[in-house]
Amino acid sequence: MSKRRNNPRAASAAPKREKVRDIFVARPFEGLADETEWIALRELVPAASAPLTLKPEIIEEYGDRPVTLSTVLPMAWPAMTRQDGRIFVGLQRHIQSGDVSRDVAVAVLNALQTEPGGTVPVPALPGEGPRLQDILADGPLDVTVHDGFEYWLDAQQAEDPSVKASLERANASIYPTVRMTAAHAAYWCRVPEKSHVRWVLPEPEDTALDALARLSASGDLLLGEGTKFAGMFRAHGLLVPVWDLPHDLEAGDWEAPLADFAKRYSDILAETGPLDAAARRAKQGLVGRQLTLR
Repeated sequence: MSKRRNNPRAASAAPKREKVRDIFVARPFEGLADETEWIALRELVPAASAPLTLKPEIIEEYGDRPVTLSTVLPMAWPAMTRQDGRIFVGLQRHIQSGDVSRDVAVAVLNALQTEPGGTVPVPALPGEGPRLQDILADGPLDVTVHDGFEYWLDAQQAEDPSVKASLERANASIYPTVRMTAAHAAYWCRVPEKSHVRWVLPEPEDTALDALARLSASGDLLLGEGTKFAGMFRAHGLLVPVWDLPHDLEAGDWEAPLADFAKRYSDILAETGPLDAAARRAKQGLVGRQLTLR
């Protein structure tokens, strides 16, 4: 038996492994030009993608390979590299730290160091280091909403019978989703019993909540006849109001009502004084129906 293993002095002299801190970041996408769209792809959209552009210094260090942001990847992987060299990085994943921006950034950097077709090693707690804000040549996301996950695969993979079967199962989980044009980072979706519009508001939480409270107090919170304000949730530091809609109408039928609401919301943001009694009551009701997503 090794003497070192039973020597208290030797054990105390061994270097201690520093515990990786998991620091929670309330607004991980803050500072990115399209913060609301990053949140929408993270929380609202089942199947979508957007190309990412790396900063010149990142390309110089790691090489120039196409990088695509994906809402989700097979098996909820953080990242994958295709045989053609393309890199896909997933926003919706099972294991994550308290800083989504750091998680995605380390997945991109590790994928850049992985050979095409290889498995990308991504730590659950990456520790301190570059975030998306440090590695991306920032700008609006060019989002494509997909009806299925075929965009994951290259031509050779798509012909594999087992891959086809897995893809069919994944596609069956997708509910119809449409990116709205009347408001940025707003999406319509149809689930089995109803339809929804969900909109990631860009303003700070308190500002957005006061505006919604004023609209609620004046009876201007709905999108039209047959709609219901279902509530809202907080996602990565911003508010996301949700409306229930009649099931039988399509996304295009709600462009004009959403545009009208967006105008009312924009106008009422200019009111910065204290809330009146009705708006204060409305605010308490809104807060009571609020959920937090992390």
